[in-house]
Amino acid sequence: MKPGTRDLVMERMQILVRNAIENARKNPTIAERQAALAKRLSTKYRIRMPYELRMNYCKKCKKFIVPGFTSRIRVGRSNVRSIRITCQFCNHTYRKIIKKPPRQSL
Repeated sequence: MKPGTRDLVMERMQILVRNAIENARKNPTIAERQAALAKRLSTKYRIRMPYELRMNYCKKCKKFIVPGFTSRIRVGRSNVRSIRITCQFCNHTYRKIIKKPPRQSL
């Protein structure tokens, strides 16, 4: 891979996902296509997609999900602080644990 290719592909993936989130409500088919192109770029150039971009894809059906539109987000009510994300396509629910801030001793 050429030296500047990695940075160029990363920037392109971020642009595609950002545009997909903006287009999700107006035109969901274009948003899905843009998200698929971003995922295809990461597989073609064998670059791991950053966490901020990866969290917009369902872990089960691999479809692009937009928070609040094609996915439902709830805050967990147990002792373990977490966010529950439910995909509206496949109804798969997964959790993201919220770490507690470290205690400061006096």
